[in-house]
Amino acid sequence: MRMPARMRRFAVLPVNMAQRVLIICTGNCVRSQMAEGLLRHLGGGHYEVHSAGSRPEGFVSPLAIEAMREIGIDISPQRSKSISEFDGQEFDTVITVCDSAAEECPVFAGAPQRIHWSIWDPGAATGSYEERLSAFRRVRADLASRLRGFLAAR
Repeated sequence: MRMPARMRRFAVLPVNMAQRVLIICTGNCVRSQMAEGLLRHLGGGHYEVHSAGSRPEGFVSPLAIEAMREIGIDISPQRSKSISEFDGQEFDTVITVCDSAAEECPVFAGAPQRIHWSIWDPGAATGSYEERLSAFRRVRADLASRLRGFLAAR
């Protein structure tokens, strides 16, 4: 059972209580999916991580799955979800990873910390398979760097 927001700011949280993080982009098929997998991996169980989209595509990009598989993180079981699936839930932090999602992001209960990162969509990359995969790798590295900074600030 989640503690009401008005009481959480005064409570001493147990070490084993995971911080809830929601990562949002427009389609929930690339950037937010990769970030969800990275934070779950880098956070070592201290974070309950979810991702969603303002207009979900309904699938996780195969190139995102491949880019993450290269570093030993399997995001293939993840699914594309709508922000509406999280209506009424409380989060400690909401991270938007694209500009349109930041503009459309609803307010979540508990006045969570909101962070915005404007990250280019590698799904827009053109060229050969290897050139497009390279774009996903660059975004993966960008997300990993930002998430390490997020974790270091905790």
